[in-house]
Amino acid sequence: MYTNILRHPGPTPIPQKVQLAMAHDIYSHRSGEFVELYRETTKRLKPLFGTKQDILLLPSGGTAALEAAAINTVSSGEDVVVITVGAFGDYFVGICEKYGFNVHKLAIEWGEACTEEALVEFLKPLNSIKAVFATYNETSTGIINPIEKLAKVVRTQTDALFIVDGVSCVGGAPAEMDEWGIDILVTGSQKAMMLPPGLSFVSVSERAWKAIENNKTPSYYLNLSSYRNWAEKGMTPNTPAITLIYGLAAVLDLIEEEGYEQTIARHALMKDMVRAAMRSLGIGLLTSDEYASPTITTILTPEGLDLGDYLGHLKNEYHLDFAGGLGHLQGKVFRFGHMGYCFPSDILEAVSLMEAGLQDFNYSFESGAGIKAAQDVFLSRKKR
Repeated sequence: MYTNILRHPGPTPIPQKVQLAMAHDIYSHRSGEFVELYRETTKRLKPLFGTKQDILLLPSGGTAALEAAAINTVSSGEDVVVITVGAFGDYFVGICEKYGFNVHKLAIEWGEACTEEALVEFLKPLNSIKAVFATYNETSTGIINPIEKLAKVVRTQTDALFIVDGVSCVGGAPAEMDEWGIDILVTGSQKAMMLPPGLSFVSVSERAWKAIENNKTPSYYLNLSSYRNWAEKGMTPNTPAITLIYGLAAVLDLIEEEGYEQTIARHALMKDMVRAAMRSLGIGLLTSDEYASPTITTILTPEGLDLGDYLGHLKNEYHLDFAGGLGHLQGKVFRFGHMGYCFPSDILEAVSLMEAGLQDFNYSFESGAGIKAAQDVFLSRKKR
């Protein structure tokens, strides 16, 4: 049986070193061995978040961590702003509405980023905003929001907390939580963190902890104060995903071996390689270069092709697995993931197989043009 070449926005491929680490003999989450593992791995995570604050580990998917960030800081009836630029920004809207928050939705056209000017204008007539929620990297559209600039607007124009979904980019894009003024930053295991699903990471500022202490929304499993109290003991309040934390230690080994700055640069390089390849093949891109995600590229359906047939053919014939579009973009775009355990050689492989599929569908293009364009970007960056 062939293994698919997974080029999704998550889950993403898992390095062999990480798989082997997760095969470690299990031990109790109340043991001294676990305490040492927990404290060491959470300490090593801090540079990825750009923070001196503790990193809390939740045995959950990223969505549960987003819910925890919301319900621990805001109470029913309080005003919040949710910046949404795609399907996953709408997740925050759904969470906030479910708990009875008064939601002011700043909806940006899919494929566009939220600019600081748009946020300034949106906030002007609003008073007593408790929190502003934003998605750093939107995987449904392949855009990355200018989070540093948006954080500055929130800081200078309101007293609100700034809560950021970094699920699909922490580990593959710059994150400076403390310097930028982010109050809660969340990510998940199955994206740039190169792990299976089932673990999420939350970091909380001192301002946010004060809000949490005064918050009225009840919570039990997702109670961040409980996670903080247990973290002081080097543990979690409930049984954690122990094997994933073994794997996390191996992930951090890999990132530290490469160097975090080099990891970020690699993701930016792969983004540029994919975009250059598509342009050389005459295939459109949903987003502008300015706000293009370093971890995923959203690509318009090649002209004259049935997207479902093309993606199915790539998977069945060449074992290349891309993600389709979401929401109203379904059937109009596909998504090329290049995050985590992905390297320039993987981009060249995927583009080559894309070209083979295009030839099978009699799509008109210069054979090898996409590969050459991606390779030229790689070679030019390598010489610097």
